[in-house]
Amino acid sequence: MLSFVGIAPVRRTLQLLASIVAVLGLALGCQGGRNFFTQLADSHRLAAELRIQFNQAADASNRAVMADTDEASTAFARDAEKALQIVDSDVEALTPLLNSLSFSKEIQFLEDFRKQFAQYREIDRTILTLAVENTNLKAQQLAFGPAREAADNFRNSLGAVALRVPHKDHCRIDGLSAKAVLAVREIQLLYGPHIAEPDDAAMTNMEQEMANMDANARVAITSLTELVPRDVRPALSIALSALDRFKDFSRQIVELSRRNTNVRSLRLSLQTKPALTAACDESLRALQDLLTKEDIKATR
Repeated sequence: MLSFVGIAPVRRTLQLLASIVAVLGLALGCQGGRNFFTQLADSHRLAAELRIQFNQAADASNRAVMADTDEASTAFARDAEKALQIVDSDVEALTPLLNSLSFSKEIQFLEDFRKQFAQYREIDRTILTLAVENTNLKAQQLAFGPAREAADNFRNSLGAVALRVPHKDHCRIDGLSAKAVLAVREIQLLYGPHIAEPDDAAMTNMEQEMANMDANARVAITSLTELVPRDVRPALSIALSALDRFKDFSRQIVELSRRNTNVRSLRLSLQTKPALTAACDESLRALQDLLTKEDIKATR
């Protein structure tokens, strides 16, 4: 009798332990399920943010190239770099999640993106460095600002000289003045093509034309010096000073144009970058599609 009484409590104890084990097992199973779905949801979120930030970075980079001021170029370049930094951090956060979920295909697409993104960043860094320099834009601003003002001052100074010479000399004075002014205007006409030109040889040819035109203007000034009365020569010196200022601005324009940072950044943006951008985006799109399929499969 005592033996049966002793066995019953033991049996109840074993049953209680079995119940506890079952409950713990169920709890652990649920916890594992929650962990899987949490990781899957986090992967979805990071992949989506990764694609958004990458495309925002590409857009900001394009805006930096197209901006028409130093301030705008610099601001867009900063926006691009911030977005790229988020891309880097998202990739680092997403990698262990996909490894934990053992999603081999997704891991491969992320690795593809990582390799493509490294190439993209190298090209984009070059583009942004060139874009913020804005040398072609600065050359254009010089051409339409100080250089044009110096050219106009040169023309006006020669006009003042013509008013002070004897009437009998007006014809020759006007002819030489027109020759000098025309040479300066022809130099101005070459600014635009030079600023837009990507080819060094073509720029060299235009620079030679500019030098020839400057020489023609100075020959005309020398001839005018021999014709005008002595008391008019100080007015002619003012015109020559304006021509010297114009030549100095022309030199600055050519130097800025030669660096061609806007032309080079635009060419990289239009010819080299699009293929890399498309490849990166395609890898991220494929990654998102696979995660969506995993989500559907897990919730069935």
